[in-house]
Amino acid sequence: MTQHPPALVGISHGTSSEEGRRSVRGLHDAVAAAMSQRHPHAPPSVRLGHVDVEQPDVPATLASLAPGEPAVVVPLLLSAGYHVHVDLTEAVEAEAARPTVLAGALGPDDRLAAVLLRRLGEAGLRDDDRIVLAVAGSSDRRAVEDCRHMAARLAAAADRDVSLGFLSAAEPRLPAAIDAARSDAAADGGRVVVANYLLAPGFFDDLARAAGADVTARPLLVPDEPAPRELVEVVLDRYDAASGRFG
Repeated sequence: MTQHPPALVGISHGTSSEEGRRSVRGLHDAVAAAMSQRHPHAPPSVRLGHVDVEQPDVPATLASLAPGEPAVVVPLLLSAGYHVHVDLTEAVEAEAARPTVLAGALGPDDRLAAVLLRRLGEAGLRDDDRIVLAVAGSSDRRAVEDCRHMAARLAAAADRDVSLGFLSAAEPRLPAAIDAARSDAAADGGRVVVANYLLAPGFFDDLARAAGADVTARPLLVPDEPAPRELVEVVLDRYDAASGRFG
């Protein structure tokens, strides 16, 4: 009898945005399809839950698995802040019904920079534009550092400077970062274009679009469009790396 690999339990932040929910569900479906292709004879369970706003929450999502079925919790979060280091860590440590391990956050990762660059191209990025990377922000210094590393990766991929603007909790805030970039752009008539380092549409995406840039690119996930292949690969890689900890 073929043994099933551990379940992949993707945990998003959660959103009240219907577009955001459809986008994240699309990522879940793409990951499930990829897992079925990798394990055609014994595909693992793939579940979607949320750490905030939506249901099911983490305990309920884990409880939906078969009794004793091992699980890898993959944070569908772009940086490792409070939700990863506290909320998800505590939920995994409290799980008594099955062996459970916690994978790493999705970013920073060069493949996410590739998606950001593609979104900028879709938005009509020009050679003389100034790029500001919009991130949700966190009071956790580790998450802030992750965002700085992501800005550096995007700068390398785009072969130009990229500044950083936070939508909450950290500085500089996105409107201030846009104003600073506009001062630089004024010298040669360039625009300020926001690279949208958010997983999906929702509250923070709305804030980014209202921050004053000339152009704001779409987030990594777009409702009713296929999830980017690179993003699916990152989820699978996080799952694979954590699966090895079962021994």
